[in-house]
Amino acid sequence: MREILYSRFYGVAVATALTAAALVTPAKSLFAEGTQQSAANRIVAVGGSVTEVIYALGEGERLIARDSTSIHPQEALDLPDVGYMRALSAEGVLSIDPELILMLDGSGPPETVDLLQKSGVAIANIPNAFTAEGIVDKVRVIGEAIAVPGKAEELAIKLETDLEAARKQAADQTSGVRVLFILSTNGGRILASGSDTAADGILKLAGAENAVADFSGYKQLSDEAIISAAPDAVLMMSRGGDHGASADELFSHPAMAQTPAGINNRLIKMDGQYLLGFGPRTADAVKDLAVELASVRN
Repeated sequence: MREILYSRFYGVAVATALTAAALVTPAKSLFAEGTQQSAANRIVAVGGSVTEVIYALGEGERLIARDSTSIHPQEALDLPDVGYMRALSAEGVLSIDPELILMLDGSGPPETVDLLQKSGVAIANIPNAFTAEGIVDKVRVIGEAIAVPGKAEELAIKLETDLEAARKQAADQTSGVRVLFILSTNGGRILASGSDTAADGILKLAGAENAVADFSGYKQLSDEAIISAAPDAVLMMSRGGDHGASADELFSHPAMAQTPAGINNRLIKMDGQYLLGFGPRTADAVKDLAVELASVRN
């Protein structure tokens, strides 16, 4: 019990330190005079998981805009959309007249971030590690940034428990299953996810093995690399266009057809933000993915 209490105290302390380091000092104080309650009631959330956390904390009414990756919960879609998180316009974000901007790591482009930081509006940079610990830290940092650390700690503890339970449950179902996550099949070229990616992180949480973890980031695979990877199943986001493919289309690829996944027609598709968001719904995503992979193992 002493170790658990220490861990939680340490987590809060780290989140507080991260927020203090990440927060760009605004021209106007974020706190109402004489109080410790945040005066920021005009918040822009950039990053789908950031928006989800804010709603999970019961603070959704303070949001005035969100980015295009923020598609959950449903009420978030009623907010103005400031664009894709990696292709933001400073003018577009500032036109909403925000008091605070919460930006998930990786938001950009850099020149836009630089302009926003010089605007006098408070900005909190939100970490985005692809681990269970990263989700918990994210919740705590957001809670500190919007001045609801008590709510954030309650949510963090719940998610920590849920994620550990999901991880243990999944491990019994998916151990040894090799999975190839494919981001795109544009032009018949297989763009796959290696280590240090959200896909790699979710596969680890689900107890499965990334079939191409020997490189970092995303990489186009040669036919030889695909055959050598020998995935038992392929995982993709459920979307159309050049980034999507049906099982028939995917496994008509000569190299893919020679893999265990191709021979057995094993393609799993899940909603991208649900699967790779690393937010309040990730424990459920782990359990759902594990159920799909369990059928492969069996």
